[in-house]
Amino acid sequence: MAASASGMDRKIAPSRLSLGGRVALAVIVVAGAVFVAIEIFINSGVQTLRMPAALATVATVEQGIFHDLIPLRASVVPRETLYVDAVDGGRVDRVLVEPGDTVQRGQPIVELSNTNLALSVIQQESQLNQAISQLQQNEIALEQNKLANERALAEVEYGLVRLKRSGARRDNLVSRGLESAEQRDVIADELAYYQHLMPIQTDSNQRQTNLRDRLLPDIHRQLAILRDNLDVVHRTLDGLIVRAPVSGRVTAIDLKVGEHKDAGQRLAEVTPPSGMKLSADVDEFYLARVRMGQVANIELHGRPVNVTVQRIYPQVREGRFRVDFDFDGASPGELVAGETAQGRLQLGDDSSARIVPVGPFLERTGGDWIFVISSDGKSAQRRHIEVGRRSVEQLEILSGLAVGERVMISDYAALEKADRVLLTH
Repeated sequence: MAASASGMDRKIAPSRLSLGGRVALAVIVVAGAVFVAIEIFINSGVQTLRMPAALATVATVEQGIFHDLIPLRASVVPRETLYVDAVDGGRVDRVLVEPGDTVQRGQPIVELSNTNLALSVIQQESQLNQAISQLQQNEIALEQNKLANERALAEVEYGLVRLKRSGARRDNLVSRGLESAEQRDVIADELAYYQHLMPIQTDSNQRQTNLRDRLLPDIHRQLAILRDNLDVVHRTLDGLIVRAPVSGRVTAIDLKVGEHKDAGQRLAEVTPPSGMKLSADVDEFYLARVRMGQVANIELHGRPVNVTVQRIYPQVREGRFRVDFDFDGASPGELVAGETAQGRLQLGDDSSARIVPVGPFLERTGGDWIFVISSDGKSAQRRHIEVGRRSVEQLEILSGLAVGERVMISDYAALEKADRVLLTH
């Protein structure tokens, strides 16, 4: 048993690393520590992402000439367009013109009918006629009162003359004993009555004259207003016959007999022969820089044409605002409404500036920051910048970048939260 045990147990000597093995192990440990330190540094508040270098579009910051231009895609539109709307609305009875027809001012283009409007007009007309009749009766009453007062004053004056003559004759007869004094006194009393009545009637006539002079102008003014209102009521029915507001061409009308149009709804568009203009939608970024009188160069039918900013519509819709351009002089006669033309709008003079090409990165950063490529080309660091003017091709750099530095101008869709990008090959 002992012999067997001594035969099976064997003493194993401890292994020893050579000097080269120990050095290799130390290098591995140090490298691991450095790697861990790098990983700790990378993840200590600095967001780092990796991306293939082939996906990055790189451009160099240059000192060059900034061309302050923006591209335009303009449409040819009539210089003036008049809209024809339904005033009171109604049922479409007749459509007298079609798109493209030439019409004269005042020419009927649509006939409407409106039963409720017709009944309302009849009622209003009746009320206005009653009011006019009442005012006319008041005017007649004032005239009749004037005539009655003048007649009463004339009768008083006649009575005074008659009684004075009669009293003189009675005095003569009484003095001769041919008539009694009582009859003379009757004449004298009547004469005294008329003499007392005379100032009363004169004063009453004056007051009535003053009142008439004050009321008649008001009556005449109210009559004129009522007659004008009556004309308006009559024209209400005339408005059911829609007429061309100007001479020109019907550019739009889409009506069907029998359909109903409410008041204010669009019936047609008429374009007078005043020529054409150009209209373009511009990115809202340039709203503060587009000004009246700026010049744009447009390519029309193979030749360049200069146009001027005529009107700016500040309302922004879907990130764009509208600008109208007018030709310098008469518009070319061969233009057709709806055709398009390409061109560029000059916002300012060309000048020297630090510039980089415009790229998709602007949509993500708005020009506030950019990734700057390291000198070895293996990484890119996020940096704040300040930009100035922008064109379709160039971006002016005011601060944050130096001439000769390289930057990433490709899309930053996956890099918005990154501070550093490692470019892998």
